[in-house]
Amino acid sequence: MITSLYKYGLIGITVLMISGYAQAQEVTLRVHHFMSPTSNWHSLFLKPLAERLAQASDGRLKLELFSSMSLGGRPSDLYDQAVDGAVDIILTLPGYTAGRFPQAEVFELPFMITDPMAASKAYWDLIESDLQQSDFDEVKVLTGWVHGPGVIHTQEPITRLEDLKGMEIRGPTRLVTDLLGELGASPVGMPLPKIPENISKGVIKGAAVPWEIVPSIKLAEMVHNHTEMSDGHVLYTAIFVLAMNQEVYDDLPDDLRAILDAETGKTLAITASEMVKTTDATSRKAAASNNIIVLDDAEVERWITASKPVYDRWIDNAEKAGFDGAATIARARQLMQENQ
Repeated sequence: MITSLYKYGLIGITVLMISGYAQAQEVTLRVHHFMSPTSNWHSLFLKPLAERLAQASDGRLKLELFSSMSLGGRPSDLYDQAVDGAVDIILTLPGYTAGRFPQAEVFELPFMITDPMAASKAYWDLIESDLQQSDFDEVKVLTGWVHGPGVIHTQEPITRLEDLKGMEIRGPTRLVTDLLGELGASPVGMPLPKIPENISKGVIKGAAVPWEIVPSIKLAEMVHNHTEMSDGHVLYTAIFVLAMNQEVYDDLPDDLRAILDAETGKTLAITASEMVKTTDATSRKAAASNNIIVLDDAEVERWITASKPVYDRWIDNAEKAGFDGAATIARARQLMQENQ
């Protein structure tokens, strides 16, 4: 009897020790992205997230941030780095891998959104209901959001549709380059870090990016004309994703996984959108001495009409990819309306 009690007592102590070890385990997750360490996404988004996770976990859950592709590869490699476990977490634009995430692209259609905050919330809702099991089934999506209204920044002013004709403009994603082509420009696809070099070499005459990105690549010092749409119209946006290797996520201690879940998801999508709104305004104000052109409603309608073939092709491609493009557009619009 005493031997049995001793035996089972040891088992109990061992279980408690293992449980205590799991609770005390420290985890450091490597986060890789393509932007500079001075970019808003590094300094105002990822660093505060790292601080919140460390605080909530009493220092047991840490993020180690690697900017500017410092762990190797190209921006288009980031998603697969998370899939393969080369890194733990990545921040990237899915659009850097053209055609790989066809359903998620719905939020990148021209003039699709009017409110980036509502779009970011809707995008997260679509991730939870559909995209995590379809487009993003190889990773654990921690959050997703859209950037602010896309702006065309050029050496020569763009005041009407015809001014774009033949102009070499950088586009960030497949759908944006498709749009630029329909608008009459000569689109050039390239990652964000390549913009300054290619403008200085004359390869491109401008770039489509949101305002918040402008300071990090000193774009307002290289081109001095910035074309926006009138209120209520968003030329385009691009989707971002913060994604994690699935096995690393699953292997987290339960309490640390709960902390990570609480700090990510829709909560973090809202945080991202709030940062976007603030930094867009700050960056635009900093470029106020340049020529900021706001197209009126009548001119914007011309651009909307010119962009319609982009929708037609996207819906055709959706059918080939095995999903209903028109229904996905309707679903995205419904979710944005619900999140207003």
